[in-house]
Amino acid sequence: MKKTLPLLLLVLWLTSCKNQQKKFVVQPRDTTITVSNAYSDLFFDSTAMEQFLVKEAVSDSLADRMRSFYNSRNYQYAWFDSTGIAEYVPSFLNAQSQYISYSGDSSVYNPFLQQLQDSLTADSSLYQVPAPDRLKTELQLTQNFFRYAFKAYQGDSSINARDLGWFIPRKKINLTALLDSMISSKNGDLAAHAPVNRQYNLLKEQLLKYYSLEKQGAWDSIAIDKKFYKIGDHSPAIRRIKDRLTLTGDLRTTDTTDVFDTTLQTAVRHFQHRYGLKEDGAIGSSLMKELNRPISERIRQLLINMERIRWTPADLPADYLLVNIPAYKLFVYQDGKPGWSMNVVVGTTAHNTVIFRGDMKYIVFSPYWNVPPSIIKNEIAPAMKRNPNYLARKNMEWNGGAVRQKPGPGNSLGLVKFLFPNSYNIYLHDTPSKSLFGETNRAFSHGCIRLAEPKRLAEYLLRNDSAWTTEKITAAMNAGKEKFVTLKPTIPVFIGYFTAWVDSDGELNFRDDIYGHDKKLAERMFATRK
Repeated sequence: MKKTLPLLLLVLWLTSCKNQQKKFVVQPRDTTITVSNAYSDLFFDSTAMEQFLVKEAVSDSLADRMRSFYNSRNYQYAWFDSTGIAEYVPSFLNAQSQYISYSGDSSVYNPFLQQLQDSLTADSSLYQVPAPDRLKTELQLTQNFFRYAFKAYQGDSSINARDLGWFIPRKKINLTALLDSMISSKNGDLAAHAPVNRQYNLLKEQLLKYYSLEKQGAWDSIAIDKKFYKIGDHSPAIRRIKDRLTLTGDLRTTDTTDVFDTTLQTAVRHFQHRYGLKEDGAIGSSLMKELNRPISERIRQLLINMERIRWTPADLPADYLLVNIPAYKLFVYQDGKPGWSMNVVVGTTAHNTVIFRGDMKYIVFSPYWNVPPSIIKNEIAPAMKRNPNYLARKNMEWNGGAVRQKPGPGNSLGLVKFLFPNSYNIYLHDTPSKSLFGETNRAFSHGCIRLAEPKRLAEYLLRNDSAWTTEKITAAMNAGKEKFVTLKPTIPVFIGYFTAWVDSDGELNFRDDIYGHDKKLAERMFATRK
């Protein structure tokens, strides 16, 4: 006990230090900026800002950001010049108002700045901020910019992503540099400087469309009078289904008839594709379940996924792999563009596939399967009691105190696996159970990710290595002898969780919340919103 306690305390101390956030470093004051060399002759006293910070009870972290920002400009005004209020002020205020409107997040609302926006909207060319209000307006704008930019571009800081099973490092933004960039551009076009992944704005466009649909109403539940409809069927429900598919954009022509024709069948297949349903063109219970979800539920689903997108890097590597768990898909990105994709099998609800980032480093041909202790305990050991020849029948062997399955076509990892070393013991691999890829819902594994086209991925990863032809890859996969190949360079792998996204064809996709992560995030996002 005496020997282990100090070690335990050291581990706890190191863990605590690791989890502490780095303190924001305030930049020193740049006294080289003066009235003679600045673009504006408007400066103010630093003590006035300190009084503002105290009066407004600005948090320490935000106060330090404001100090750093104004130190870097020697307390020159940022939102005013010699002619009055800068031209980018209305653009910023409009962007902030739009964010509050579409996100439902009123935490950045500022009544003082709302009055300013109203005045500028009424007559921006003539309105001048009264001299006594100029400094207050200046500091309110800066304070709100930081608060807005943090929420809009980095996400809600009160939400601990790790508590929600998200282990991809959250994006960090230099908010001071962002404000400097906007001011330097003079036009205040925040969209040009916004540090958000492209997917965020694509989802925002769809969100605005759904708000418009919600205002139109007519999104009540559609009842059907039989289990499913097929070509040639007539029903009043079919006409209502056509109306709904017209609103969602799946049916491109207006049709008021009640007959199930080929045009409707094409629209149904389009809808099924966007929702990850079996694309049989039939109207049945699975289709109606998705069509009848309240539009308010879809709006929340979009907001939830926009929050997740805020956590992700704005600029991703040129080449990377993305596994989207709810989509049961692996997407290959090359030269910054979507390339191709394949079906995958992910972990069951009892054995969730972990959300994290790694770097693929190895391809292992004809792999052994080192059976995890939990599977040995819960599955293999009971099977061995029932059948003493179980290991031999499954082509398994003892390896020290563990069990492993020998290479071969019946190996649970198939003929090849792909390693991106991580503490979760998650990797990509082949499988002899090919039939599972034909299922609509593919959450069957113990956590690792099974690939429908493993050979294609191996060929892609080794495409720049002339030593690895298609024939040699095939031979290595079937050699029956394990072989490691090191990838140079490595390629980033993101295991993500998105139940709403816009695909490369510009189509909005929705998927089920298979692990309940949406539900947990919604509880945090919407609990306090009015």
